Amino acid sequence: MEAIGAKLAKGIDTINEQVGRAVSWLNLALVFLVCFDVVTRYLFNQTASWVNELEWHLFATVFLLGAGYALKHDRHVRVDLFYANFSRRDQALVNFVGSLLFLIPWSAILCYFAFYFSLDSWQTGETSPDPGGLPMRYLVKFAMVLGMFLLFLQGLSSLIHAALVLNNKEEETA
Repeated sequence: MEAIGAKLAKGIDTINEQVGRAVSWLNLALVFLVCFDVVTRYLFNQTASWVNELEWHLFATVFLLGAGYALKHDRHVRVDLFYANFSRRDQALVNFVGSLLFLIPWSAILCYFAFYFSLDSWQTGETSPDPGGLPMRYLVKFAMVLGMFLLFLQGLSSLIHAALVLNNKEEETA
């Protein structure tokens, strides 16, 4: 049973690693877009709604789709006052309980509600309310669904890794 869990966790880790690396390239696009916006705004005294909206769409996409990657690499926000001094087994216990009671249920709930929120946006053909804004606003809303799903999966991987450590079955590389 541990072998199946370890393979599942490794598969989830691989998915989030690939998505995180791919999404990281959007940061470069965001930097260029912000530079373009600054130049056109301050040198030519012009701006466009679509530029501002595309900036926050890109940032939201990076944030949402990168959440699972951040969790995989333990780069999420956490108060390490006590955790950093815990033994590996105690850290695994905290990760197990936290994943089981908080991360997995809340990411599942957010994924569920974000899906219907996004579906409503798609069905109504929601676009930007601003003149010259971006069409298809539902695309960034569906990024919430995908991001929460990836976070849910990484929470499941974290739960499996913690269970393996608690059962003294975790490999040293994980």
